[in-house]
Amino acid sequence: MSETKQNWVDSLLVYKDIRMLRILLLGAISGFPWVLIASSLSLWLKEEGLSRSTIGWAGLIFGVYAFNYLWAPIIDRIQIPFLTKKLGHRRGWIVLMQLIILISLIVWSFINPSQNLALLISVGLVIAIASATQDITVDALRIEQIDANEGKSMAAGAAMAVVGWWTGYKLGGVIALFTAEFFENMGVTDYWQATFLVLGVIIILMNICLMFVHEPIDNNRQNNQKETDQMIVNKLGSNNILTNFIAYVSGTIGGPIISFFKKNGFAIAVGILGFVFLFKIGEAFLGRMSIVFYKEIGFSKGQIAIYSKGLGWITTVVFTLIGGVMAMRAGTVKTMFFAGGLMAVTNLLFALLAWTGKSELLFAIAVIADDITAAFATVAFVAFISLLVDRTYTATQYALLASIGTAGRTTLASSSGALVDWLNGDWGTFFIITTVMVIPSLICLWFIRNKVKIGAK
Repeated sequence: MSETKQNWVDSLLVYKDIRMLRILLLGAISGFPWVLIASSLSLWLKEEGLSRSTIGWAGLIFGVYAFNYLWAPIIDRIQIPFLTKKLGHRRGWIVLMQLIILISLIVWSFINPSQNLALLISVGLVIAIASATQDITVDALRIEQIDANEGKSMAAGAAMAVVGWWTGYKLGGVIALFTAEFFENMGVTDYWQATFLVLGVIIILMNICLMFVHEPIDNNRQNNQKETDQMIVNKLGSNNILTNFIAYVSGTIGGPIISFFKKNGFAIAVGILGFVFLFKIGEAFLGRMSIVFYKEIGFSKGQIAIYSKGLGWITTVVFTLIGGVMAMRAGTVKTMFFAGGLMAVTNLLFALLAWTGKSELLFAIAVIADDITAAFATVAFVAFISLLVDRTYTATQYALLASIGTAGRTTLASSSGALVDWLNGDWGTFFIITTVMVIPSLICLWFIRNKVKIGAK
Protein backbone atom coordinates (compact mmCIF):
# COMPACT_ATOMS: atom_id res chain seq x y z
CA MET A 1 0.00 0.00 0.00
CA SER A 2 1.41 3.39 -1.00
CA GLU A 3 2.24 6.01 1.62
CA THR A 4 -0.43 8.37 0.26
CA LYS A 5 -3.11 5.69 0.39
CA GLN A 6 -1.96 4.67 3.87
CA ASN A 7 -2.27 8.29 5.03
CA TRP A 8 -5.83 8.45 3.74
CA VAL A 9 -6.64 5.21 5.57
CA ASP A 10 -5.07 6.56 8.77
CA SER A 11 -7.18 9.70 8.46
CA LEU A 12 -10.37 7.69 7.99
CA LEU A 13 -9.55 5.48 11.01
CA VAL A 14 -9.79 8.55 13.26
CA TYR A 15 -13.58 8.29 12.84
CA LYS A 16 -13.60 4.93 14.68
CA ASP A 17 -13.00 6.69 18.02
CA ILE A 18 -16.03 6.25 20.34
CA ARG A 19 -15.88 9.97 21.07
CA MET A 20 -16.94 10.60 17.46
CA LEU A 21 -20.25 8.81 18.10
CA ARG A 22 -20.89 11.05 21.11
CA ILE A 23 -20.09 14.14 19.04
CA LEU A 24 -22.49 12.87 16.36
CA LEU A 25 -25.32 12.82 18.89
CA LEU A 26 -24.44 16.28 20.19
CA GLY A 27 -24.56 17.60 16.65
CA ALA A 28 -28.01 16.07 16.11
CA ILE A 29 -29.29 17.68 19.30
CA SER A 30 -27.99 21.02 18.05
CA GLY A 31 -29.43 20.70 14.54
CA PHE A 32 -32.93 19.47 15.32
CA PRO A 33 -34.39 22.79 16.59
CA TRP A 34 -33.64 24.32 13.18
CA VAL A 35 -36.24 21.95 11.73
CA LEU A 36 -38.79 23.67 13.93
CA ILE A 37 -37.95 27.34 13.35
CA ALA A 38 -36.64 27.08 9.78
CA SER A 39 -38.28 24.69 7.30
CA SER A 40 -41.33 23.68 9.39
CA LEU A 41 -42.22 27.21 10.48
CA SER A 42 -41.61 28.64 7.00
CA LEU A 43 -43.78 26.04 5.27
CA TRP A 44 -46.46 26.30 7.97
CA LEU A 45 -46.71 30.06 7.42
CA LYS A 46 -46.63 29.61 3.63
CA GLU A 47 -49.53 27.15 3.71
CA GLU A 48 -51.47 29.49 5.98
CA GLY A 49 -51.30 32.09 3.22
CA LEU A 50 -48.75 34.50 4.69
CA SER A 51 -46.55 36.51 2.32
CA ARG A 52 -42.92 35.78 1.42
CA SER A 53 -41.86 38.98 3.17
CA THR A 54 -43.60 37.91 6.38
CA ILE A 55 -41.92 34.50 6.23
CA GLY A 56 -38.55 36.14 5.62
CA TRP A 57 -38.91 38.65 8.46
CA ALA A 58 -40.08 35.86 10.78
CA GLY A 59 -36.54 34.55 10.35
CA LEU A 60 -35.30 37.43 12.51
CA ILE A 61 -35.80 35.08 15.45
CA PHE A 62 -32.56 33.42 14.29
CA GLY A 63 -30.83 36.64 15.30
CA VAL A 64 -30.52 35.36 18.86
CA TYR A 65 -27.86 32.92 17.65
CA ALA A 66 -25.74 35.95 16.81
CA PHE A 67 -25.76 37.13 20.42
CA ASN A 68 -25.62 33.95 22.49
CA TYR A 69 -21.99 34.71 23.36
CA LEU A 70 -23.37 37.44 25.66
CA TRP A 71 -24.73 34.87 28.07
CA ALA A 72 -22.10 32.16 27.39
CA PRO A 73 -20.19 33.12 30.59
CA ILE A 74 -23.36 32.45 32.58
CA ILE A 75 -23.63 29.00 31.02
CA ASP A 76 -19.98 28.38 31.86
CA ARG A 77 -20.38 29.18 35.56
CA ILE A 78 -23.96 28.92 36.86
CA GLN A 79 -25.10 25.47 37.90
CA ILE A 80 -28.68 24.26 37.43
CA PRO A 81 -30.26 23.09 40.70
CA PHE A 82 -30.69 19.31 40.77
CA LEU A 83 -29.81 18.82 37.07
CA THR A 84 -26.12 19.78 37.40
CA LYS A 85 -25.65 17.47 40.37
CA LYS A 86 -27.41 14.56 38.70
CA LEU A 87 -26.29 14.97 35.07
CA GLY A 88 -23.19 17.18 35.09
CA HIS A 89 -22.73 20.86 34.28
CA ARG A 90 -22.94 20.69 30.48
CA ARG A 91 -25.62 18.02 30.24
CA GLY A 92 -27.73 19.74 32.88
CA TRP A 93 -27.95 22.89 30.75
CA ILE A 94 -28.74 20.89 27.61
CA VAL A 95 -31.60 19.01 29.26
CA LEU A 96 -33.07 22.24 30.66
CA MET A 97 -33.09 23.84 27.20
CA GLN A 98 -34.60 20.69 25.66
CA LEU A 99 -37.44 20.84 28.17
CA ILE A 100 -38.14 24.47 27.22
CA ILE A 101 -38.24 23.50 23.53
CA LEU A 102 -40.60 20.62 24.31
CA ILE A 103 -43.00 22.88 26.20
CA SER A 104 -42.85 25.40 23.33
CA LEU A 105 -43.88 22.70 20.83
CA ILE A 106 -46.86 21.85 22.98
CA VAL A 107 -47.86 25.53 23.01
CA TRP A 108 -47.46 25.71 19.22
CA SER A 109 -49.89 22.82 18.83
CA PHE A 110 -52.68 25.07 20.17
CA ILE A 111 -51.94 28.17 18.01
CA ASN A 112 -53.64 29.30 14.80
CA PRO A 113 -51.05 31.31 12.79
CA SER A 114 -53.60 33.52 11.04
CA GLN A 115 -55.18 34.57 14.32
CA ASN A 116 -52.17 34.60 16.64
CA LEU A 117 -49.13 35.33 14.48
CA ALA A 118 -47.44 37.44 17.18
CA LEU A 119 -47.83 34.66 19.75
CA LEU A 120 -46.60 32.05 17.28
CA ILE A 121 -43.46 34.07 16.48
CA SER A 122 -42.92 34.75 20.20
CA VAL A 123 -42.94 31.02 20.93
CA GLY A 124 -40.60 30.54 17.99
CA LEU A 125 -38.31 33.13 19.59
CA VAL A 126 -38.36 31.13 22.84
CA ILE A 127 -37.34 28.02 20.88
CA ALA A 128 -34.55 29.98 19.17
CA ILE A 129 -33.25 31.34 22.50
CA ALA A 130 -33.32 27.87 24.08
CA SER A 131 -31.62 26.39 21.02
CA ALA A 132 -28.96 29.12 20.92
CA THR A 133 -28.31 28.64 24.64
CA GLN A 134 -28.13 24.89 24.17
CA ASP A 135 -25.59 25.34 21.36
CA ILE A 136 -23.21 27.09 23.76
CA THR A 137 -23.06 24.00 25.93
CA VAL A 138 -23.17 21.50 23.07
CA ASP A 139 -20.19 23.13 21.34
CA ALA A 140 -18.21 23.32 24.57
CA LEU A 141 -18.97 19.69 25.43
CA ARG A 142 -18.08 18.65 21.88
CA ILE A 143 -14.70 20.44 21.94
CA GLU A 144 -13.95 19.13 25.43
CA GLN A 145 -14.35 15.55 24.19
CA ILE A 146 -11.03 16.05 22.33
CA ASP A 147 -7.68 16.97 23.89
CA ALA A 148 -6.22 20.31 22.79
CA ASN A 149 -3.19 18.65 21.13
CA GLU A 150 -5.23 16.21 18.99
CA GLY A 151 -5.36 18.16 15.72
CA LYS A 152 -6.60 15.34 13.49
CA SER A 153 -9.21 14.27 16.03
CA MET A 154 -10.44 17.87 16.25
CA ALA A 155 -10.92 17.98 12.46
CA ALA A 156 -12.66 14.60 12.57
CA GLY A 157 -14.77 15.80 15.50
CA ALA A 158 -15.76 18.87 13.51
CA ALA A 159 -16.84 16.61 10.66
CA MET A 160 -18.87 14.39 12.99
CA ALA A 161 -20.46 17.46 14.61
CA VAL A 162 -21.54 18.65 11.16
CA VAL A 163 -22.83 15.19 10.23
CA GLY A 164 -24.76 15.13 13.48
CA TRP A 165 -26.15 18.64 12.92
CA TRP A 166 -27.34 17.77 9.43
CA THR A 167 -28.69 14.44 10.67
CA GLY A 168 -30.81 16.25 13.22
CA TYR A 169 -31.85 18.86 10.64
CA LYS A 170 -32.32 16.66 7.55
CA LEU A 171 -33.85 13.53 9.08
CA GLY A 172 -35.85 15.70 11.46
CA GLY A 173 -37.09 17.55 8.38
CA VAL A 174 -38.06 14.28 6.67
CA ILE A 175 -40.08 13.27 9.71
CA ALA A 176 -41.69 16.72 9.98
CA LEU A 177 -42.67 16.95 6.30
CA PHE A 178 -43.95 13.39 5.93
CA THR A 179 -45.83 13.60 9.22
CA ALA A 180 -47.45 16.88 8.18
CA GLU A 181 -48.38 15.43 4.78
CA PHE A 182 -49.75 12.27 6.44
CA PHE A 183 -51.98 14.27 8.80
CA GLU A 184 -53.04 16.54 5.92
CA ASN A 185 -54.04 13.55 3.77
CA MET A 186 -55.90 12.08 6.75
CA GLY A 187 -58.06 15.20 6.79
CA VAL A 188 -56.62 16.68 9.99
CA THR A 189 -57.32 20.42 9.80
CA ASP A 190 -54.49 21.53 12.09
CA TYR A 191 -51.98 19.07 10.65
CA TRP A 192 -48.93 21.17 11.48
CA GLN A 193 -50.02 21.55 15.08
CA ALA A 194 -50.35 17.76 15.34
CA THR A 195 -46.95 17.35 13.70
CA PHE A 196 -45.27 19.41 16.42
CA LEU A 197 -46.50 16.98 19.06
CA VAL A 198 -44.82 14.13 17.15
CA LEU A 199 -41.61 16.16 16.95
CA GLY A 200 -41.81 16.60 20.72
CA VAL A 201 -41.37 12.83 21.09
CA ILE A 202 -38.04 13.14 19.25
CA ILE A 203 -36.92 15.73 21.81
CA ILE A 204 -37.61 13.20 24.58
CA LEU A 205 -35.65 10.45 22.77
CA MET A 206 -32.67 12.77 22.29
CA ASN A 207 -32.56 13.51 26.01
CA ILE A 208 -32.46 9.79 26.74
CA CYS A 209 -29.54 9.31 24.32
CA LEU A 210 -27.73 12.29 25.87
CA MET A 211 -27.23 10.24 29.03
CA PHE A 212 -24.67 8.13 27.12
CA VAL A 213 -22.43 11.13 26.36
CA HIS A 214 -19.47 11.35 28.72
CA GLU A 215 -18.85 14.72 30.34
CA PRO A 216 -15.19 15.30 31.23
CA ILE A 217 -14.48 17.00 34.55
CA ASP A 218 -12.13 19.93 33.91
CA ASN A 219 -11.07 21.74 37.04
CA ASN A 220 -8.28 23.60 35.20
CA ARG A 221 -10.78 25.70 33.27
CA GLN A 222 -12.49 26.97 36.42
CA ASN A 223 -9.19 27.51 38.20
CA ASN A 224 -7.79 29.54 35.28
CA GLN A 225 -10.95 31.66 35.14
CA LYS A 226 -10.71 32.35 38.88
CA GLU A 227 -7.06 33.28 38.51
CA THR A 228 -8.01 35.81 35.81
CA ASP A 229 -10.72 37.25 38.06
CA GLN A 230 -8.28 37.54 40.96
CA MET A 231 -5.69 39.24 38.77
CA ILE A 232 -8.29 41.88 37.78
CA VAL A 233 -9.32 42.33 41.44
CA ASN A 234 -5.68 42.85 42.40
CA LYS A 235 -5.28 45.50 39.69
CA LEU A 236 -8.40 47.29 40.92
CA GLY A 237 -6.70 47.60 44.31
CA SER A 238 -9.56 46.41 46.52
CA ASN A 239 -11.71 43.36 47.14
CA ASN A 240 -15.43 43.98 47.53
CA ILE A 241 -18.75 43.15 45.83
CA LEU A 242 -18.32 45.81 43.15
CA THR A 243 -14.75 44.88 42.21
CA ASN A 244 -15.62 41.18 42.22
CA PHE A 245 -18.51 41.88 39.83
CA ILE A 246 -16.27 43.97 37.57
CA ALA A 247 -13.67 41.20 37.64
CA TYR A 248 -16.31 38.60 36.71
CA VAL A 249 -17.61 40.59 33.75
CA SER A 250 -14.13 41.56 32.56
CA GLY A 251 -12.71 38.09 33.00
CA THR A 252 -15.49 36.13 31.35
CA ILE A 253 -16.46 38.46 28.49
CA GLY A 254 -13.43 40.68 28.04
CA GLY A 255 -10.90 37.91 28.69
CA PRO A 256 -11.79 35.78 25.65
CA ILE A 257 -11.83 38.82 23.37
CA ILE A 258 -8.47 40.10 24.62
CA SER A 259 -6.99 36.60 24.31
CA PHE A 260 -8.18 36.31 20.69
CA PHE A 261 -6.72 39.66 19.57
CA LYS A 262 -3.49 39.08 21.48
CA LYS A 263 -2.97 35.68 19.85
CA ASN A 264 -3.58 36.80 16.26
CA GLY A 265 -2.70 40.49 16.22
CA PHE A 266 -5.24 43.23 15.53
CA ALA A 267 -5.14 43.24 11.70
CA ILE A 268 -5.35 39.46 11.29
CA ALA A 269 -8.00 39.21 14.03
CA VAL A 270 -10.17 41.75 12.17
CA GLY A 271 -9.63 39.81 8.93
CA ILE A 272 -10.69 36.59 10.64
CA LEU A 273 -13.81 38.22 12.05
CA GLY A 274 -14.66 39.70 8.64
CA PHE A 275 -14.34 36.31 7.00
CA VAL A 276 -16.36 34.57 9.72
CA PHE A 277 -19.14 37.16 9.37
CA LEU A 278 -19.34 37.03 5.56
CA PHE A 279 -18.50 33.41 4.68
CA LYS A 280 -21.98 31.87 4.40
CA ILE A 281 -24.26 34.86 3.74
CA GLY A 282 -25.02 33.80 0.17
CA GLU A 283 -25.84 30.28 1.30
CA ALA A 284 -28.08 31.69 4.04
CA PHE A 285 -30.05 33.86 1.60
CA LEU A 286 -30.60 30.81 -0.58
CA GLY A 287 -31.43 28.54 2.34
CA ARG A 288 -33.94 30.91 3.93
CA MET A 289 -36.08 31.05 0.79
CA SER A 290 -35.31 27.62 -0.70
CA ILE A 291 -38.35 25.78 0.66
CA VAL A 292 -40.62 28.66 -0.45
CA PHE A 293 -39.01 28.46 -3.92
CA TYR A 294 -39.56 24.69 -4.07
CA LYS A 295 -43.21 25.13 -3.19
CA GLU A 296 -43.79 27.98 -5.66
CA ILE A 297 -42.16 26.12 -8.53
CA GLY A 298 -44.56 23.22 -7.98
CA PHE A 299 -42.91 20.55 -5.81
CA SER A 300 -44.97 18.72 -3.17
CA LYS A 301 -44.00 18.28 0.50
CA GLY A 302 -43.19 14.64 -0.26
CA GLN A 303 -40.84 15.55 -3.12
CA ILE A 304 -39.16 18.21 -0.99
CA ALA A 305 -38.74 15.65 1.80
CA ILE A 306 -37.19 13.03 -0.51
CA TYR A 307 -34.80 15.27 -2.45
CA SER A 308 -34.04 18.11 -0.06
CA LYS A 309 -34.11 16.19 3.21
CA GLY A 310 -33.69 12.41 2.74
CA LEU A 311 -31.34 12.31 -0.27
CA GLY A 312 -29.70 15.49 0.95
CA TRP A 313 -28.90 13.89 4.30
CA ILE A 314 -27.09 10.94 2.70
CA THR A 315 -25.10 13.31 0.49
CA THR A 316 -24.24 15.56 3.42
CA VAL A 317 -23.05 12.67 5.62
CA VAL A 318 -20.77 11.23 2.94
CA PHE A 319 -19.22 14.51 1.83
CA THR A 320 -18.87 15.87 5.35
CA LEU A 321 -16.71 12.88 6.25
CA ILE A 322 -14.73 13.42 3.04
CA GLY A 323 -14.51 17.11 3.88
CA GLY A 324 -13.16 16.19 7.31
CA VAL A 325 -10.40 14.13 5.72
CA MET A 326 -9.65 16.98 3.29
CA ALA A 327 -9.42 19.41 6.22
CA MET A 328 -7.06 17.00 8.01
CA ARG A 329 -4.80 16.63 4.98
CA ALA A 330 -5.04 19.90 2.99
CA GLY A 331 -5.92 22.20 5.90
CA THR A 332 -9.03 24.16 6.76
CA VAL A 333 -8.16 27.31 4.80
CA LYS A 334 -7.71 25.49 1.48
CA THR A 335 -10.89 23.54 2.15
CA MET A 336 -12.80 26.80 2.68
CA PHE A 337 -11.52 28.24 -0.61
CA PHE A 338 -12.72 25.09 -2.32
CA ALA A 339 -16.11 25.32 -0.59
CA GLY A 340 -16.48 28.99 -1.55
CA GLY A 341 -16.07 28.15 -5.23
CA LEU A 342 -18.63 25.37 -4.89
CA MET A 343 -21.10 27.81 -3.29
CA ALA A 344 -20.99 30.10 -6.32
CA VAL A 345 -21.50 27.23 -8.78
CA THR A 346 -24.34 25.72 -6.72
CA ASN A 347 -26.28 28.97 -6.52
CA LEU A 348 -26.06 29.24 -10.31
CA LEU A 349 -27.71 25.79 -10.56
CA PHE A 350 -30.70 27.13 -8.62
CA ALA A 351 -30.87 30.10 -11.02
CA LEU A 352 -30.95 27.62 -13.91
CA LEU A 353 -33.77 25.70 -12.20
CA ALA A 354 -35.73 28.94 -11.78
CA TRP A 355 -35.32 29.84 -15.45
CA THR A 356 -36.10 26.39 -16.91
CA GLY A 357 -39.08 25.62 -14.68
CA LYS A 358 -40.00 22.49 -12.70
CA SER A 359 -37.61 19.61 -13.35
CA GLU A 360 -37.13 16.78 -10.87
CA LEU A 361 -33.73 15.90 -12.36
CA LEU A 362 -32.36 19.45 -12.16
CA PHE A 363 -33.94 19.84 -8.71
CA ALA A 364 -32.13 16.71 -7.51
CA ILE A 365 -28.82 17.86 -9.03
CA ALA A 366 -29.11 21.34 -7.49
CA VAL A 367 -30.04 19.99 -4.06
CA ILE A 368 -27.22 17.41 -4.07
CA ALA A 369 -24.70 20.05 -5.18
CA ASP A 370 -25.95 22.40 -2.44
CA ASP A 371 -25.56 19.68 0.19
CA ILE A 372 -22.04 18.82 -1.00
CA THR A 373 -21.14 22.50 -0.78
CA ALA A 374 -22.67 22.86 2.68
CA ALA A 375 -20.79 19.77 3.86
CA PHE A 376 -17.37 21.05 2.83
CA ALA A 377 -18.05 24.61 3.94
CA THR A 378 -19.44 23.75 7.35
CA VAL A 379 -16.86 21.14 8.39
CA ALA A 380 -14.03 23.50 7.43
CA PHE A 381 -15.69 26.41 9.22
CA VAL A 382 -16.33 24.43 12.42
CA ALA A 383 -12.77 23.05 12.44
CA PHE A 384 -11.41 26.56 11.77
CA ILE A 385 -13.04 28.22 14.77
CA SER A 386 -12.58 25.13 16.99
CA LEU A 387 -8.82 25.38 16.47
CA LEU A 388 -8.86 29.11 17.25
CA VAL A 389 -10.42 28.84 20.73
CA ASP A 390 -8.53 29.10 24.01
CA ARG A 391 -9.44 26.14 26.26
CA THR A 392 -9.69 28.48 29.22
CA TYR A 393 -12.69 30.12 27.51
CA THR A 394 -14.04 27.20 25.46
CA ALA A 395 -17.76 28.01 25.62
CA THR A 396 -17.46 31.79 25.57
CA GLN A 397 -14.84 32.14 22.81
CA TYR A 398 -16.37 29.52 20.52
CA ALA A 399 -19.81 31.06 21.07
CA LEU A 400 -18.39 34.49 20.22
CA LEU A 401 -16.86 33.34 16.93
CA ALA A 402 -19.87 31.21 16.01
CA SER A 403 -22.19 34.10 16.86
CA ILE A 404 -20.33 36.45 14.55
CA GLY A 405 -20.73 33.91 11.77
CA THR A 406 -24.40 33.48 12.59
CA ALA A 407 -24.93 37.25 12.66
CA GLY A 408 -24.21 37.51 8.97
CA ARG A 409 -26.37 34.54 8.06
CA THR A 410 -29.38 35.49 10.17
CA THR A 411 -29.70 39.25 10.36
CA LEU A 412 -28.90 39.99 6.72
CA ALA A 413 -30.65 36.88 5.34
CA SER A 414 -33.88 37.92 7.05
CA SER A 415 -34.38 40.34 4.16
CA SER A 416 -34.30 37.45 1.65
CA GLY A 417 -38.09 37.34 1.26
CA ALA A 418 -38.27 41.09 0.81
CA LEU A 419 -35.53 40.85 -1.84
CA VAL A 420 -37.53 38.26 -3.82
CA ASP A 421 -40.63 40.47 -3.55
CA TRP A 422 -38.60 43.51 -4.67
CA LEU A 423 -37.51 41.45 -7.69
CA ASN A 424 -41.19 40.67 -8.34
CA GLY A 425 -40.61 36.97 -7.80
CA ASP A 426 -37.63 36.76 -10.19
CA TRP A 427 -35.99 33.79 -8.53
CA GLY A 428 -33.26 33.50 -11.18
CA THR A 429 -31.91 36.99 -10.48
CA PHE A 430 -32.21 36.34 -6.74
CA PHE A 431 -29.94 33.29 -7.00
CA ILE A 432 -27.44 35.24 -9.13
CA ILE A 433 -27.24 37.85 -6.38
CA THR A 434 -26.58 35.13 -3.78
CA THR A 435 -23.71 33.92 -5.98
CA VAL A 436 -22.07 37.36 -5.90
CA MET A 437 -22.42 37.41 -2.09
CA VAL A 438 -19.77 34.66 -1.85
CA ILE A 439 -16.94 36.89 -3.16
CA PRO A 440 -16.30 39.32 -0.21
CA SER A 441 -15.61 36.50 2.26
CA LEU A 442 -13.07 34.88 -0.07
CA ILE A 443 -11.27 38.22 -0.40
CA CYS A 444 -10.94 38.37 3.41
CA LEU A 445 -9.71 34.77 3.48
CA TRP A 446 -7.11 35.52 0.79
CA PHE A 447 -5.56 38.30 2.87
CA ILE A 448 -5.30 36.21 6.07
CA ARG A 449 -4.51 32.83 4.47
CA ASN A 450 -0.80 32.77 5.35
CA LYS A 451 -0.97 34.51 8.72
CA VAL A 452 -3.82 32.96 10.67
CA LYS A 453 -2.54 30.77 13.50
CA ILE A 454 -4.43 27.47 13.24
CA GLY A 455 -1.67 25.02 12.47
CA ALA A 456 -1.80 23.52 8.98
CA LYS A 457 -3.38 25.82 6.43
